[in-house]
Amino acid sequence: MDGHPFYARHMCGRFSQFSAYPRLAKRLRVSMDADAPPPRYNIPPGTWIAGVRKSAHDAPPVQLNFWWGYRPKWAKGKAAQPINARVETVATSGYFKHAFARARCIVPADGWYEWLATVSGKQPHYLTRIDREPIAFAGIYAEREDGSLGCAILTEPARGSAAEVHDRMPLILDDASLEPWLDPDLTDRETIRAVVRHIDAGVIEHWPVSRAVNRPGNDEDAGLINPA
Repeated sequence: MDGHPFYARHMCGRFSQFSAYPRLAKRLRVSMDADAPPPRYNIPPGTWIAGVRKSAHDAPPVQLNFWWGYRPKWAKGKAAQPINARVETVATSGYFKHAFARARCIVPADGWYEWLATVSGKQPHYLTRIDREPIAFAGIYAEREDGSLGCAILTEPARGSAAEVHDRMPLILDDASLEPWLDPDLTDRETIRAVVRHIDAGVIEHWPVSRAVNRPGNDEDAGLINPA
């Protein structure tokens, strides 16, 4: 998948969501139709993930489950099902541009994992905010063939300490960008770019964690994020 315009070199392929969702939902005044999602510490692609969207400018944000894998229903069949979309091309790519204009979402997270090449093999690292505040991944979504919603998380060139582990990182929105990012009436590409900002790179830190993270399906173990 390296070099494909719809992928970001396998990055942001696992993340955690244990305390961020209820805190960010409260900040956004999310209309909760169900209980907060259960804590998960190693969320892989190709699963349902909890996120937030708005259906109209004057509507409250709502909690939804998105399939982590973006494939619009018009694409059909065996079309690409990317988990990431690059900020450099998301607004102009035929695969993504409609969603960037009209179907943006936020995926709350506590942190994410990347793998650093070492002499003893790839070492997983956990990346999170130094202040442990919620992380707001910028996402886009589209209706899938089965009527469910599939999403992709936007990525950008890595900044700050995140660049020590990988050359890409998720696009993490600052607080002032949350509401405009969710506003479906804000559709102009240049206006979106003018009002949406990422967080300061200095608030991100990382540390090595157990290689148990390599085994998806064990996402209830809080110890996965502990320093190795």
